[in-house]
Amino acid sequence: MTKSVKIADDWYKLLKDEFEKPYFLKLKEFVRNEYSTNKIFPSGKNIFRAFDLCPVDTLKVVIIGQDPYHGEGQANGLCFSVSDKTPLPPSLINIFKEVVACGYSQPKSGDLEPWAKQGVLMLNSVLTVRAHSAASHAGKGWELFTDAVIAKLNENKTGLVYMLWGAYAQKKASLVNASKNLILKAAHPSPLSAFRGFLGCKHFSEANSYLSQPINW
Repeated sequence: MTKSVKIADDWYKLLKDEFEKPYFLKLKEFVRNEYSTNKIFPSGKNIFRAFDLCPVDTLKVVIIGQDPYHGEGQANGLCFSVSDKTPLPPSLINIFKEVVACGYSQPKSGDLEPWAKQGVLMLNSVLTVRAHSAASHAGKGWELFTDAVIAKLNENKTGLVYMLWGAYAQKKASLVNASKNLILKAAHPSPLSAFRGFLGCKHFSEANSYLSQPINW
């Protein structure tokens, strides 16, 4: 199999048709040009890290983010996650508060790779961003691709937990069969909205109550 995109083989097989569509070919050209002319986050090898760390057959939970962090040394290919030893962004601080409130230990690092390896797909809607320029790669085609990912999962997998935080993520619920999966909605964990329904949402314990094999948050 000659792959046109550097992504794990199982995800490539699931999404192969998407990679050949005109919008994705145009997106790929845009992204390639951006990396050659600007500082872009995450690093090129981490664009599809959320997929590479979380095989399709082990998938249990999907967390939807919006845009990668655009600050130096933050974005690492997993939504809400930051590279190890990087100061925790405010949203991640609130996520960890809720993890602890659900009865689990505080994660030791802001890099959420251990969650990914247990079957948590941490998927931003847009997978790249120009340094220090929020949403600079929005509207270029990534949203079409990541919506297609959710739709493909809905066709091929059941019994998943979808954590949709904030109005943007909650729009993705329309792509998911609520009778065959668990859809959890709450306010966004950012300081602007966390106290309006994210803190206290109990999503991490609710997910584990639903799953036959719980996640060690």
